[in-house]
Amino acid sequence: MALVLALVGCSNSGDDAPNAPASAAAGGVPAPPEPEPVEVSELPLPPVAPSEDPGACTKELNPRGTGCVGRDASMQSGGFLPDGTSVTAVVTFVGAPAAPDPGSGYTGRQLIVVKTDGTTFPNGDAWKCVTCGVPDQNAAGRNEPMDYPQPFNDGKRVLVGTNIVDCGTHPIADAACTPDQTHVYPIRWQNTPDDSGKGGNLRELRIHPDDVHLGFNSFTLTGGKLGQFAYLGRLSFNPAPTTGESRGPRYDVVDVTRLFDPEDTQPVEVDPANPGQLRVNPGALAVGELRGFSKDGKEVTYIGSPTESSNIDVFAADLTTGEVRRLTAHPEYVDPIDLSPDGDWTVAMDTRGSDRQMFLAAMRGIPPVTDLITTSVTSSTRNNGQRRFFQPILIDRYGDCGDYSGQRLNASGDGGPGAVNDPNWNGMADPKWSPDGTAVVYWQRLALPPACGGANPLPCEESTEPGGRGVRMMIAKLTSREPAPAPKVAPISDEVPWGVKYVPGTPPPDRPHPPAGTYTLPGAKGGTATVEITYTEDGFAIGTIAVTYDGFTDDGTYVIDGTEKVSARNPSLTVTTVDWFSDLTGTGGGVTATKKTSPDGFHLTIDVMTNIFDATGTLTTTINGKEYKQPANGT
Repeated sequence: MALVLALVGCSNSGDDAPNAPASAAAGGVPAPPEPEPVEVSELPLPPVAPSEDPGACTKELNPRGTGCVGRDASMQSGGFLPDGTSVTAVVTFVGAPAAPDPGSGYTGRQLIVVKTDGTTFPNGDAWKCVTCGVPDQNAAGRNEPMDYPQPFNDGKRVLVGTNIVDCGTHPIADAACTPDQTHVYPIRWQNTPDDSGKGGNLRELRIHPDDVHLGFNSFTLTGGKLGQFAYLGRLSFNPAPTTGESRGPRYDVVDVTRLFDPEDTQPVEVDPANPGQLRVNPGALAVGELRGFSKDGKEVTYIGSPTESSNIDVFAADLTTGEVRRLTAHPEYVDPIDLSPDGDWTVAMDTRGSDRQMFLAAMRGIPPVTDLITTSVTSSTRNNGQRRFFQPILIDRYGDCGDYSGQRLNASGDGGPGAVNDPNWNGMADPKWSPDGTAVVYWQRLALPPACGGANPLPCEESTEPGGRGVRMMIAKLTSREPAPAPKVAPISDEVPWGVKYVPGTPPPDRPHPPAGTYTLPGAKGGTATVEITYTEDGFAIGTIAVTYDGFTDDGTYVIDGTEKVSARNPSLTVTTVDWFSDLTGTGGGVTATKKTSPDGFHLTIDVMTNIFDATGTLTTTINGKEYKQPANGT
């Protein structure tokens, strides 16, 4: 099926972020919005226990006996309930008294609901634990993952990890939603022909706005390398399963479609009309990791293959037509996002402003050829272990454009310890819009050792939160906005025309790459890139890509010359090592850019699961005299 990129905004033009070549925005794109007023405040959480020892959560700390969290206990904020005045979160309770004390149920990772309007629940708490004390028989087969808490639009159910918390006829936030009325149902995906076993691996689940369909990702292992595909399926309640594990009531994911077709157009491929040439198709449906859906239910959002080399962005694709929109284009890294109820805005957790990724991606307009083997590496440098460099960024529908690169929601403050813009407090996943589009909730974690202190040049900071808590949940209110709620969404079709129906038991497909050989990649407006692709000795994967640019230009103004060569190998399942040699220049349109490695090259080994930077040699990008250098090892 032929697909084209929807050129509806600057993010799709490729000339749309700091240090990009200057050019006009795509036709019909309005002027970027002016910054708008934002009020940021913190939402309440349970009190902090001094330790995880049983009974450490005393009546003095919590007179109501409704639990405590730890100083460094993990949490994750989620989405708003339909009432617009409460938001879901997952916290880890510690220090509960032993049974039969009524407070003994406030232990472990649990779903809570937090008030956002300054009111309280009937017991006087500004938060309510939904899953604490749920009887075992109401949670038979409950799965361990408890993350990404997302309410259904009916307000009576919440997707949490690979479970659905269901309060029957009662809204989750209502006083009538008590533990005995609450059920926790596991979610299962059939992955064997006879429907035996525990089911397929599900991760990063996202509920579709129709309350019926579910998007998710699943890891693959191919040729000793970790990969993943994204899927869309329909949730079907199964009250009495006769196959698979477990046999208690559960939700089955049925009519599953893999959001990928190996026979379809690929991001970088051999031109079928010219076998000696490559072509780059920015409209290819290269769904990497599914991130969610538009509020009208028509689009799926995802991290896709780069449009520009080393620049990781988020895209949206129409589930019916396959039309693709590039939502972000800044050279920094973006991952967690949420589209506004009216569809006109994106809130993104992005590293922009930190310069974390600029040594790799600041030089714009380089076609994503070496990215065939470097994407896992370039995306993994965004973090320093548990320290992220994300901040919440508000971006209009037309995306990064010229000097416009969105508005940081928490820009106000003095930057000192505990301030809303304290750089030691980093955004996590996922930011979420309120139902009326007038507020965004997000959560942050304070940098802790070894991501600060000791050998790390970033000094550690003492938490100013109650009890020294190292996590916090924030709300950014867009005070000048009028409510603009999302439309009610009818159930969508199970069919995704550009996807492929999943057949249980079939192996995942390979992501196609151009065969080994030497190719020409023509610039859209002139010049060429000569690309040499060499496979590994076993012939299974690309091992080296070498590119020579000669007057390469896609816009007729900005011209790239020079060479780049990258080799990649995988010492283990999640570890990638690259040997990178770059000597590139870009000139024109008021921009002078270089991307250069040291004479001995840049050599990086990084684990995609831990994100600890460990390199020898240097890779430096310079834009109009400003140098962007790589992070120090271990930072």
